[in-house]
Amino acid sequence: MGICQVVGRESMGDKEQYGKAMVPSSDMYLRFKEEIGHTICAEIHTILYGRTYKLCDEKEREAFHAAGGHEPEGCPGVCGKAAKIAASIILDLKAGDSG
Repeated sequence: MGICQVVGRESMGDKEQYGKAMVPSSDMYLRFKEEIGHTICAEIHTILYGRTYKLCDEKEREAFHAAGGHEPEGCPGVCGKAAKIAASIILDLKAGDSG
């Protein structure tokens, strides 16, 4: 979402800007997938915890928390890595605007 605030389109019909926005968006996707190992939450759970959790189920949610789901190396760490990747891309985009 942050990347699209920088390079997104103003109207749905702006196909040219849509195409331009796909470049950094694809970069975000690929860099995240490379660093984390997947882009789907359930698959990331499997990478981090060896299994998936149904967070709408109270017992599963408790097991998720017990496994470290909200510890810094868990899901918050994944979100932090995503934010760092996005920030890097945004800064690169902004640096390109200054010329």
